[in-house]
Amino acid sequence: MKQQILLISPPFTQLNTPYPATAYLKGFLNTQGVSVHQMDLGMETILALFSKDGLEKLFGDIADSAIAGSANAQRIFTLRENYINTIDPVIRFLQDQDPTLAYLISERNFLPEASKFEQIEDLEWAFGTMGIRDQARHIATLYLEDLSDFITEVVDPHFGFSRYAERLGMSAHSFDALYGELHKPATYIAEIMLALLKQRIEEYKPSLVCFSVPFPGNLFAALKCGQWLKQHYPDIRIGMGGGYPNTELRSISDARVFQFVDYISLDDGEAPMMELLNYLDGHIDVSMLKRTFCLVDSVVTYCNGSLRPDVKQENVGTPDYSDLPLKGYLSVIQLPNPMHRLWSDGRWNKLTMAHGCYWGKCTFCDISLDYIKNYEASSATVIVDRMETLIEQTGERGFHFVDEAAPPALMKAVALEILSRKLVVTWWTNIRFEKSFHFDVCRLLAASGCIAVSGGLEVASDRLLQLIAKGVTVEQVARVTDYFNRAGIMVHAYLMYGFPTQTAQETIDSLEVVRQMFEQNILQSAFWHRFAMTAHSPVGMFPDKFKVKTLNPEAGAFAHNDLDHDDPSGGQHHLFSAGLKKSLYNYMHGICFELPMQSWFDHKVPETSLPPDLIERYLARPDGRETKATDFVIWIGGPVTFDVVRSTLSIAARQQTIDIRCPQSEGLWLVEVLDAMTPERETPSTYRSLQENYDLNGLHDFTLFWYGGVMEELKRVGILVL
Repeated sequence: MKQQILLISPPFTQLNTPYPATAYLKGFLNTQGVSVHQMDLGMETILALFSKDGLEKLFGDIADSAIAGSANAQRIFTLRENYINTIDPVIRFLQDQDPTLAYLISERNFLPEASKFEQIEDLEWAFGTMGIRDQARHIATLYLEDLSDFITEVVDPHFGFSRYAERLGMSAHSFDALYGELHKPATYIAEIMLALLKQRIEEYKPSLVCFSVPFPGNLFAALKCGQWLKQHYPDIRIGMGGGYPNTELRSISDARVFQFVDYISLDDGEAPMMELLNYLDGHIDVSMLKRTFCLVDSVVTYCNGSLRPDVKQENVGTPDYSDLPLKGYLSVIQLPNPMHRLWSDGRWNKLTMAHGCYWGKCTFCDISLDYIKNYEASSATVIVDRMETLIEQTGERGFHFVDEAAPPALMKAVALEILSRKLVVTWWTNIRFEKSFHFDVCRLLAASGCIAVSGGLEVASDRLLQLIAKGVTVEQVARVTDYFNRAGIMVHAYLMYGFPTQTAQETIDSLEVVRQMFEQNILQSAFWHRFAMTAHSPVGMFPDKFKVKTLNPEAGAFAHNDLDHDDPSGGQHHLFSAGLKKSLYNYMHGICFELPMQSWFDHKVPETSLPPDLIERYLARPDGRETKATDFVIWIGGPVTFDVVRSTLSIAARQQTIDIRCPQSEGLWLVEVLDAMTPERETPSTYRSLQENYDLNGLHDFTLFWYGGVMEELKRVGILVL
């Protein structure tokens, strides 16, 4: 390939870790021998803005007379010298380069404080007297958020730490608003962004620049960069792909968009990229591109004549994070919640276990699109190989698997592979709360380094869960979250309100379910989302089946995804937004469980129809799980010895030595078989093979032994049946 490629993540996504799309694509292109670089333009812009030089210029460009905004903005401007003098140390602290600053920050007399501090938590209650670094990280985060509010109010209304000009890209059926905004002079933030882009263009000298646009909040910045490249480097070709085009731009017809980009590719980027390179090198005609929009004779044309198949998951390569400022990302803590902070604290290596969703039935989800419907899993061996490669490359042992829903069987296999290699890692992922996650599976995942899972409880109503085709019930979700918690794995629940035909009673009952789950301590974190109808979901494609009517069913010339709709048989969903969020905030902090539902809402709501001990009753029921002959039996409890004199089996667990009284014949047998049942053994034991081994050693009545006191204690300590 002749092309020199630069992959760019435009402002803004995350502060704590790179968005993985460019690293994924770079990893694949490496396997093809393609010359490619990447940059996180969002993170580089943040670091340039939130620096002493950046703030000096920001405040210096603002005249005193210009601060006619809120009292909060005036206060921050008055304290500008404090912000300028403290910003570099704070950034270094949030990058884990100066941890001792925590003591100074925690005293609350070092950093200037504005409106974000008005309702600050009781920090000692939230973090404890010893959590100085976490407490300081939270204070430093509020300090940055104050500056962000100032920038948004006084300097650039489009600014946000995880988005830029988001409203312009959301549900933009017409390109008019974006087009008009793009022709305005560059804002202060855009000037920083474009100056950094210029540096990288001159450094890497690319012939092709590709922007990954995962969210609406990345679109404006990508197009602004494209506009600048067209003006200053007209020979550079410009491509765009990612989550936003995949969902919003599948029917684009407005030719004006191609004043800013040359190619817009859909779905998995590997094969479209290779065909684009072939086209630019003159090997194929434009019609032979793959899933790519471009202008042909001044008309927006979808070119998809390529016969090149998509790349198998086994062959996409290992993500490559080189070129990115891995030590420059900021670990922030917005809320003192151990599960919630995973999204913003710590630099996680991002990986995917499987492409698409193994379930693929949820009626609110875009299951008609390739990134959901085309399910393909990697092998556990390949996944853990990639984990080891990334540890060597980045020095980081934390992994976030960004699957739509990680397959339970593959999660088990990955956990066993991690344990068999004695690999030390920390990981978390997204799941469905399905019955495959029984207690022993959760214990296995925890032993391999899994610390948290997130999954959809959604509407928390059995009728609506069935309508959604989620494949779970409230009882099942409660039991699975309990298993995860008992295994030491934190749980975050995605919650939804406003699904078609959902009544006010069902909304309040859903909130009651959530209240009880937090009260039972089987959820650590959650978030309410207002239902949004999308054009590529079953609800959007077949609204009549769900008793709703779409108000804007026709595609616009630009974006087409979110659909306005009328729900005549449902409640007034907008009235519940504030109360749901307020109650959840308190429940996540472990308080206010005793308050009646009415106290959270400004309008009259029904009382819950659910018993106050519903979740407690669900958890008290026996799980009814039976051991099958083919179930694998593994041992994770630690080294085992047998004291013949005392007839005692001793297990050297990590925290303590556990002694179990045991007959000599069984004790000696257990020492042998438990060692053979550890995950690193190549041939795993099954219940049947264990029973046969027991009988061959002259022991009798394995069933009685399996359910006896010795085995019950061993199951508690470290025998897992999978």
